[in-house]
Amino acid sequence: MIFVVTLLMGVVAGLRAMTPLAAASWAAHLGWVSVAGTPLEFMGNSWTPWVFTVLAVAELITDQLPQTPSRKVPVQFGARLVSGALAGATLAIGVGALIPGIVLGVVGAVVGTFGGAAARGKLAARFGKDLPAALIEDAVAVLGALALIHFV
Repeated sequence: MIFVVTLLMGVVAGLRAMTPLAAASWAAHLGWVSVAGTPLEFMGNSWTPWVFTVLAVAELITDQLPQTPSRKVPVQFGARLVSGALAGATLAIGVGALIPGIVLGVVGAVVGTFGGAAARGKLAARFGKDLPAALIEDAVAVLGALALIHFV
């Protein structure tokens, strides 16, 4: 099950880079995943979920701005890969699946980045504007991340 969760959390990273980090750090902080004594112990610190939550909310806001770059440009794409890797690693390290968690998080981030861009483009074309499509994508990312941390 952890492999499916880390892959899907990577997909969420492709939609919104900071959302899976917020979700994974809350899961670690609340003790739902074990990161104690690992290199990812910082993900369970008391301040980490708050920092990632603030960054996730800021991302939800800035995504609505017209000057926000495409998720497919190198910096944005790279951030999604790193986010998928870190979230996947955080969720998987407690069961001894660090490397698979990283790999599946990255693979999911690639799928989420390109699939999310395509889906949002089609939705925006249907609505005749981007905002409704962006809000739907926000909801899928946030609700998806929240649902996924309950399966670890």
